[in-house]
Amino acid sequence: MTGPDPASVLGGARLLPVLTVPSTATAGPLADALAAGGARCAEVTFRTPGAERVLKEMAAHGGLTLGAGTVLTPEQAERAVAAGARFVVSPGFDEEVVAKCRELGVPVVPGIATATELMRALRAGLDTVKLFPAEPLGGLSTLRALAAPFPGTRFVPTGGIDADRVAAYLAHPAVLAVGGSWMATPAHLARGAYDEIRRLTADAVDRSTP
Repeated sequence: MTGPDPASVLGGARLLPVLTVPSTATAGPLADALAAGGARCAEVTFRTPGAERVLKEMAAHGGLTLGAGTVLTPEQAERAVAAGARFVVSPGFDEEVVAKCRELGVPVVPGIATATELMRALRAGLDTVKLFPAEPLGGLSTLRALAAPFPGTRFVPTGGIDADRVAAYLAHPAVLAVGGSWMATPAHLARGAYDEIRRLTADAVDRSTP
């Protein structure tokens, strides 16, 4: 059983803003800024106490397809989907998280860092994985090395990627989308820099468009 295809939910979006949102008060303006910049999807990480409320408020915006990131347990996956997540992203491969996401009927993109982890994900019936942390692992050279012996695998590289690197990653045929946090950092949110978030998102969308 392979479960829902992440590509069907991402809807062709090539860019995945990865959001760590310290305050729920920023959820609405953040969703507005991302959508105004042309983003179609976003990942809200479960790294803050208010992540579920942020996810729920951003999902209610209607202009974005929201997923949950940094999901470490089946229970977190359940809470994320209840809050409006339409896909789940994990930093590593965990069989129980994958099984729970299939039970919930949502796509899951587990993180891998090695060929061994990728083989475990493939054996579990998945064909889309997150390469994490992409840049510290060696960036594009590592992605190319992993993609070569595993044709048909799709990657969502995330971790240390910035605006200057996004187009090079997306040029690789095995890359489904690129995740990054540079468009909307906690520092941007702390100072209410929503115009800057919109500008950085628009620039990233432009760089990710063939």
